[in-house]
Amino acid sequence: MSDVAERVKKIVVEHLGVEAAQVKEDAKFIDDLGADSLDTVEL
Repeated sequence: MSDVAERVKKIVVEHLGVEAAQVKEDAKFIDDLGADSLDTVEL
């Protein structure tokens, strides 16, 4: 995984409070990671 992808993954983990293993390149914020519409705007 590239440095940029790792940084994005870290931000998503911190913001959504999910496990790093859940954050994959094909994961959907709302369906897979439990984000709501405000989370997607904030990210």
